[in-house]
Amino acid sequence: MTISGQPVLRAAIVTLQGRREDNQDFAAIAEPPLRDAAARGFVAAVADGIGGARGGRVAAEVSVRGFMEAYYGLPETLGMEQLLDRCLGSVNRWVHAMGRVDPELAHMGTTFSGLIFRGRRAYLAHVGDSRIYRLRGDDPELLTLDHTLSGPGLDHVLYRAVGLDPGLRIDYSVYPLEPHDRFLLCSDGLHGSLEQEQIKAILQERATPETTAEALALRAFEQGSQDNITALVVDVIALPPAERQTLRLAIETLPLLELPKTGEMMDGYRMERLLSSGRYSALFLAADTLSQGKPVVVKFPHPRVASEREYYDAFVREAWIGARVKSPWVGEVLEQPPGRQTRLYSVMPFYPGVTLEYALVQRPRIDLEAGIDLALKLCKAVHALHRQQIVHRDIKPDNVLLEPGGGLKLLDLGIARLPAWDEDQADPVPGTPSYMAPEMFQGERGSIATDVFALGVTLYRMFAGGAYPYGEVEPFSRPRFSVPKPLTAHRPDLPAWLDAVLTRAIAADPAQRPADAVELAYELEAGLEKGGGRRSPRRRLPLYERNPLQFWKAVAALLLTLLTVAGLRLSLPSCRPAGAALHLKKTLESR
Repeated sequence: MTISGQPVLRAAIVTLQGRREDNQDFAAIAEPPLRDAAARGFVAAVADGIGGARGGRVAAEVSVRGFMEAYYGLPETLGMEQLLDRCLGSVNRWVHAMGRVDPELAHMGTTFSGLIFRGRRAYLAHVGDSRIYRLRGDDPELLTLDHTLSGPGLDHVLYRAVGLDPGLRIDYSVYPLEPHDRFLLCSDGLHGSLEQEQIKAILQERATPETTAEALALRAFEQGSQDNITALVVDVIALPPAERQTLRLAIETLPLLELPKTGEMMDGYRMERLLSSGRYSALFLAADTLSQGKPVVVKFPHPRVASEREYYDAFVREAWIGARVKSPWVGEVLEQPPGRQTRLYSVMPFYPGVTLEYALVQRPRIDLEAGIDLALKLCKAVHALHRQQIVHRDIKPDNVLLEPGGGLKLLDLGIARLPAWDEDQADPVPGTPSYMAPEMFQGERGSIATDVFALGVTLYRMFAGGAYPYGEVEPFSRPRFSVPKPLTAHRPDLPAWLDAVLTRAIAADPAQRPADAVELAYELEAGLEKGGGRRSPRRRLPLYERNPLQFWKAVAALLLTLLTVAGLRLSLPSCRPAGAALHLKKTLESR
């Protein structure tokens, strides 16, 4: 299913009569009419009829078909929650009325579980004990609540369903979509016969929707399901990019407030502890209480530090980039469901690990192979941005997270430069001075070449144990870019080819730098594979370089010993052995 401006989906339905005389389940997937294709999205729904044989089937099919027709027929100007309520409400009234006037349809009703895939979100409407599951990564989650009575032998008795009463209260929720999300809509003939672990295992196999739906239905039948069995599987293949103006309108309605306190609850996030507090923002480790306490990082702007316009622009940038760049090497920004967020902040997954800057302080020496491995991953992260014409503008060790398993994440996209993004040319050029290319001090606002320069400085510092090639640049100063200090002056154990590659990356003239991060990565890989014979000869480091303190202690002890010996010699009386004097006398007489 492919429609411009909507998610790309692949879906399949399998329904079995099972051990019943007829099949009262009904499921369908609908595409919008061509006139509404760009705005309406796709609808998927499952219904499980109750009542007499004919009545249950009629109720299920009428509910699904009627809901879809109403959704595509009502005006788009209605809010989504109001739209879903009208669609299912009208169906409920018809089913309830027909069940009261037609003897063949007496007491008919049905469950209903539906999803609307529109834009970058899924809108859920549910009543009864059919279910909707979502598999994200390897973690399945049940998104619906069964509306059945509790107690022994009562778990099959519905207290809420389409057609039971003239009025209907539906469960409504919204979920941001991600590529590779998988949804399962199913009747109780399936989930009532399979354990949760069995459903999870089959969904995790990531077979095609057709194969997965068939496997689920057949497994439920084999395990003795006495009911009809229906499985509808939807895979999200790709998402449309978020529109900049839509993001800006949504973000600019959020107030900029004081920082929260540790332990405070906000929009379902419980602030656990402060991770860091910089000049412009503060990061809190938080628990998402609406997702089983899942750890996340919430980023708040510092009030009164920069103009509100700059802050809102930064958060719009991060949201816009998060909607477009999906890379294992770039930190993700989590999209929030409509209505949840009440103030300005952004939410990211919690990535365990330390920044590259922290690692440089703790263990400043990195060997060649491990350093090249990190360098290649960082080049991939930068290329993932450049491929979308996004310039990071603040690549530095503080914004590189090293994960325990060897992974890497490039963070902080708040000052990135975006294609066709209007900037106030009067604003100062953003960035950290020590990583800014010379042309940025002349007014260049950021390019692939300036990112390559910052990447080169970052890699130089990683290998040099924290030293800067041109020295550390103070804010508001205008540095002079002469000849950078050779990397081998800090690390004589590293090969000369690495020094040459990094010297080219940090060249003052942008024309002399690698064309992009891919070219830099190629030079590093080629050097590692072919440059072994050009390495500087390895030598054992002298004590002065290995342990300066121990060296000077040894020198002081030696000097003290020499002074003591010299003092003893000066204090002894001058004398000569008698034998020596007699020998001298005879020698003189013989002459």
